[in-house]
Amino acid sequence: MTKFLVGWDEQSLVPQKKVRLAGQFYERISDYVETDITATAMAVEGDNDQMIVVSVDIVSLRDNVISKARKILKQLLPDFPSEKLIAGATHSHTSIEYRSEDSFDKDILEEFMPENKKYTKLVESDDVLDPDEAVDFIAEKIATAAKNAWEKRSEAMYANEFGRAVVGFNRRVEYDDHTAQMWGDTNTANFNAMEGGNDSGVELLYMFDKNKKLTGVVANIACPSQTLEHRSFISADFWGYVKETLRAKWGKDIYLLAMGGAGGDQCPRDLVRWVEPETPINDPNINRPNVIERKADPSMFDIKGCKLIAKRISNEIISVFEEITEIKSDVPFEHKTYVLDLPLRRATITEYNEAVREIEYYFNKNKDKAEFNFRDKAAMYVYAGTIARYREQQFKEVVPTEVHIIRIGDIAIATNPFELFLDYGNQIKARSYAKQTFIMQLTCGALGYLPTEKAEKHGHYSAYISSGNVGHNGGEQLVRESITEINKMFK
Repeated sequence: MTKFLVGWDEQSLVPQKKVRLAGQFYERISDYVETDITATAMAVEGDNDQMIVVSVDIVSLRDNVISKARKILKQLLPDFPSEKLIAGATHSHTSIEYRSEDSFDKDILEEFMPENKKYTKLVESDDVLDPDEAVDFIAEKIATAAKNAWEKRSEAMYANEFGRAVVGFNRRVEYDDHTAQMWGDTNTANFNAMEGGNDSGVELLYMFDKNKKLTGVVANIACPSQTLEHRSFISADFWGYVKETLRAKWGKDIYLLAMGGAGGDQCPRDLVRWVEPETPINDPNINRPNVIERKADPSMFDIKGCKLIAKRISNEIISVFEEITEIKSDVPFEHKTYVLDLPLRRATITEYNEAVREIEYYFNKNKDKAEFNFRDKAAMYVYAGTIARYREQQFKEVVPTEVHIIRIGDIAIATNPFELFLDYGNQIKARSYAKQTFIMQLTCGALGYLPTEKAEKHGHYSAYISSGNVGHNGGEQLVRESITEINKMFK
């Protein structure tokens, strides 16, 4: 067995210009920086295998960013196999939007729009990072962090531990007619149950140098970091405050690599004990007509709530660290990469025809509007996505899906490029032979939500055809393949 080597680095993702903020159906431009957003890299080598994993405070990482980062890294580290660069998004909604504003839903809207009408952007600024600049900037920071971490690697030890912190809650409300809504109102006689469960577990990996000095922490939580998702500032959300707390405790040289677990149907808010945000939010999908004051957490739309979540996480990381009894140096390490061909989720002819009728009706009803903008795109998103999928499936059968399976001592790490519903992650964890299994979603790609069969039947955002490329059949295949490959490493 070769020596176990680990290196760390962190690069700020805050550019000189303002940025368009990602993760909502309405347009936002950053006003200021609330907490730093970063690309944090951990390089690992051992047993003649290697990995560089980068946690990026961004809403998602599409193929164009990943491929460019790997291309840059190949130039910086010619001998490192660039396919073993892993980059995952923490899903901050207050980070850089790098996607072009020309998207499938906008294109289809314009196709159906009356000839004398046009699509208008409401937020304009010359001092904003454009999509091409943003892709280059993010890719360069990921590659730089990866290179530096690789060059800093040195003999290391580790401890894998487990904690609990209440962060995530299911965000899909099920009603008595067998439908569900993301962000649905529970204060109604028709409320039946939350569609799925939640997971308060925190999978923890502490890294040490050869003298048993702590160098960094990997924390894996089944909840996206989107407490502040409607705000107009740059922020790493609760992970930013966790990092500040850990560095205040252990020093500025400590690294935090945040991994978002299976959290496609999770959020940081308790929808049963609903607490109104202190600052109004501009989201047409979140309506509470009969709000009752609750004795509960502060609103998890506000900085106060965000800091409370960060306190829970950081307190648990520190508390668990203080109870560590075994730091290991004998570290089996293995890293395998795969591309799975998962079935493309299809739209039926009936669904396609209904989508066409709905869009035609919408534009006929609004034919006197002077202009159309992001609000119209949001209103027609589900139908535009159905039309796009119906056309796509005529020449496409499968979705190539990059997956990484890693063993570090007693733990397994399984990645996927989805907003993966919690049930799938739990199935992998429950059947894994590893003592601990970390699920890292939104990694090496951005293929949308991957809902359960129940959610597909219930409908609504996150379970619509428009919401993701793969349906429950692909989710079940992903689970089977991930379990098989993990268990080969731990047989």
